[in-house]
Amino acid sequence: MKEYKSLFFIILAIFAILLVGAYYSPTFEQQQTYLEMFVMLGALLFIFSLLVVFATISFGSFTIYLAIFLAIVMQLYGIEGALLVVGMSYVAWGGIFGMEFLLLHFKVKSAIEWFEARYSKKAFMIEYKVFYPMIIINLILLEWIPAILYQESFIRLHPRELASKMSKLLD
Repeated sequence: MKEYKSLFFIILAIFAILLVGAYYSPTFEQQQTYLEMFVMLGALLFIFSLLVVFATISFGSFTIYLAIFLAIVMQLYGIEGALLVVGMSYVAWGGIFGMEFLLLHFKVKSAIEWFEARYSKKAFMIEYKVFYPMIIINLILLEWIPAILYQESFIRLHPRELASKMSKLLD
């Protein structure tokens, strides 16, 4: 819990420093720069907190939050902004799902528990099909490229077989 307190106070200190910098700036341009940095830090913090919520609650429960967020983004930035949010959400959650799927291949206990806690058989199979491209991308980035660089043997991952085993486990 100490880490969270430290993180909270560091973020609060950064916001305070930016506001003090804006207040004591000699020119309007410098003030504007500090205030823009303040807003950008707030936006980054908001996006990061959404990602944490996204990862914690799970994709199925996140849909209501995503719908509200998409409505706001569409009002502010139009359809292009909404498509960007959907794309980034797909990449973020697909990356998490793909990473857990790879850990499942190596029989990591926490990955098995993660899937059991969040998924029914039907929900798992739906997300498996939706995020299959992200599983392959994670496999390439995390297993094949390092294997090529370090001249090691490739792992043999058969996603369909692993998905059928996971499906039986979730029954």
